[in-house]
Amino acid sequence: MNTTQTEALISLVAVLGLFVLMVAPAVIGILRDRRIEKQIRRARAVPVTEPPDPRASSRPAHGTAPRHPARAA
Repeated sequence: MNTTQTEALISLVAVLGLFVLMVAPAVIGILRDRRIEKQIRRARAVPVTEPPDPRASSRPAHGTAPRHPARAA
């Protein structure tokens, strides 16, 4: 392998490396979008039930001690 072929090989590897660096974010974005779309389709397939009671989520769990604010001394 002479100098010209070595330089060509180095250039080829450099160009391929730059190509991968430029294309990788786009491929990752496409894969992420497909995963999110699959999750959306799966969520739409689940039947909708009654919405949760917003007051129930603000109440403490049954059997827990009530919280009192600290008193100033």
